[in-house]
Amino acid sequence: MRKQSQLVIITGMSGAGKSMTSNTFEDLDFHCIDNIPPGALPGVIEFWKPPAQPENVAITVDARAGQFFDQILPVCRQLREQPVNYFQPPVILFLDSSDAELVKRFKETRRKHPLVTEERGILDAIAFERDMMADLKENADKIIDTTNLEPEGLRRLIREFFGPSKSQERLMIAVVSFGFKHGTPLDADLVFDVRFLANPFWVQGLRNLNGTNDEVAQYVLSDPLTEPLLEKLFDLVEFSLPQYIKEGKAYLTIAIGCTGGKHRSVVVANELARFLSAGNYTVRVEHRDLTQARGQTDAH
Repeated sequence: MRKQSQLVIITGMSGAGKSMTSNTFEDLDFHCIDNIPPGALPGVIEFWKPPAQPENVAITVDARAGQFFDQILPVCRQLREQPVNYFQPPVILFLDSSDAELVKRFKETRRKHPLVTEERGILDAIAFERDMMADLKENADKIIDTTNLEPEGLRRLIREFFGPSKSQERLMIAVVSFGFKHGTPLDADLVFDVRFLANPFWVQGLRNLNGTNDEVAQYVLSDPLTEPLLEKLFDLVEFSLPQYIKEGKAYLTIAIGCTGGKHRSVVVANELARFLSAGNYTVRVEHRDLTQARGQTDAH
């Protein structure tokens, strides 16, 4: 049987890193195509019908589609319901970033935002594009927030999610710890708040450590509320994951938040990751705010 190739639709906000993402896919031996009218997607994919050799394909479609933009989501749904030839159903990869970071990037590169006009400045263009992209983002299989990502960090994520050893037929789970003071992760599918647990920040000798330290972990785990929290969290996740798999979801991000993202959320995220790994799920752990600078009065 001829193997099924991956089909990835790269989309998202202008300036969020789609070009670098496409370059990374090329390094992974994907055939990359940029900025074609969405309605042409099924016809383009037909080029790989037998006897053509199967290739993994990544296609970038975004706001530059102009008058054809509204075709993107219906075409993606069509390809999901009726996959073409020997391709897996397409995975929609959405690149996002904060408004402030997008403005900064356009100023640094001196490139023009595709939606800027004489009447519409950069901030209005970003707001307009974000509104345009809302339904597409809602239907994305994987969202990557590049706000605080270095270029190599983005390349690493793409390799982890789409590298040669990865199959899109299996749910890949990212467990992310974060601090609410730094904002909720843009790509979070499920968010859990653990700020009610005992806070090591207020304990002399633990404040300057983090949740990867055994003493901090023991302190958080010894809170009488932690064990029932973990039991309920594990039960909910264990119930939900088969439903996501049944729905065909390829990626899931579970975010665990405390105040600063250094103590309680890190401990709980590590415990959840261990539980999922024991259940034979593919899990990646990220402690997003572990290295964020903090002030003297921050309560983590």
